[in-house]
Amino acid sequence: MNKQTILWILRFLVGGLFIFSGLIKVNDPVGTAIKLEEYFDVFSNDIAGFFLYLKPFALPIAVILVVSEVVLGVMLIIGYRLKQTIWALGLMILFFTFLTFFSAYFNKVTDCGCFGDAIKLTPWESFYKDLILLIFIGFLFAFRKNLPEDSPKWTAWTSLLTLVASTGLAIWAIQNLPFIDFRAYKVGVNIPVNMQPSAPLEYTYVMKKDGQEFRFDQYPTEEGYEFVEMLLKNPAALPKISDFAAWNAEGDQSEFLFAGNKVIILSSNMSKMSDSNLDRLSEMVHDLEGAPVDVVFMAAATQEEIDSFLSQQNWSVIGLQADATVVKTIMRSNPGIMVLKDGVVLEKYHHNNTPDAGEIVDLFL
Repeated sequence: MNKQTILWILRFLVGGLFIFSGLIKVNDPVGTAIKLEEYFDVFSNDIAGFFLYLKPFALPIAVILVVSEVVLGVMLIIGYRLKQTIWALGLMILFFTFLTFFSAYFNKVTDCGCFGDAIKLTPWESFYKDLILLIFIGFLFAFRKNLPEDSPKWTAWTSLLTLVASTGLAIWAIQNLPFIDFRAYKVGVNIPVNMQPSAPLEYTYVMKKDGQEFRFDQYPTEEGYEFVEMLLKNPAALPKISDFAAWNAEGDQSEFLFAGNKVIILSSNMSKMSDSNLDRLSEMVHDLEGAPVDVVFMAAATQEEIDSFLSQQNWSVIGLQADATVVKTIMRSNPGIMVLKDGVVLEKYHHNNTPDAGEIVDLFL
């Protein structure tokens, strides 16, 4: 295998992975912005305080990053401005490698979001993936003089078209909802079922006796063993949803949400909640009065803030509190709407796509 063939294979592998990773995140730039906010919070505490000032710009930064991944991946494969492309990819992968190493070594952000919600990697898996990419890109950089310097005109137009298309898709996903929902609360999911293990959990018990380590499938009853740790044998059986909860002054209301027909209006941050479609939401809420459905407003806020908001909007609905991370995971819109029937997600709406009451009722038929 000659050098040119190796370089082409590396271009295809690196470019393909960047395109794949970028497209998954173009599908959900709000999710990438949420992940960046986590990093900015950590960096502001551990590295420098100025990172906190980047949080308001997390969404535009996310769009630039995810679009750049797609465009640079395409440019690398089709051979447009290869030397500049390799420089840009090298800087990007250095940045990503730093993020994933920081996450893994200091155990700060347990999910890097490298492939959005589609493929979950542990921090160390993410770091090793970036390290391999760094080696591949380093090889391309070292032999950049052997790469073609000129490219056909169609490569420039293809790169421009990729830039326009991926930017347009990212903006559409922000103004609506992700094209493909990879989260545990996607349409069709039974939330209470997803909160349970898919199979009985099996453990290996690591014990120590006389300086030697032993492993048992059942906790040993014999005396003399010292417990070391308990290892899960079938992690794939763990609940896909482990943190869902909704409550008010009367206690946990999760079971109430999973019974019957529910329309849940969600807000992850009431101070940043968009008011551009509150009139449409109010019309939907009022038109659902008397319908066989419970309307719930569920927000990451104090009960006083929730009750005050409901009073201002003149909404005669149930107000519940929730964790901000859970609400952000459920809904990429603030506010947004989730329709449940006996705990099954029937539909989800961005506030820009607020349905009328008739459309909601038809879902339950």
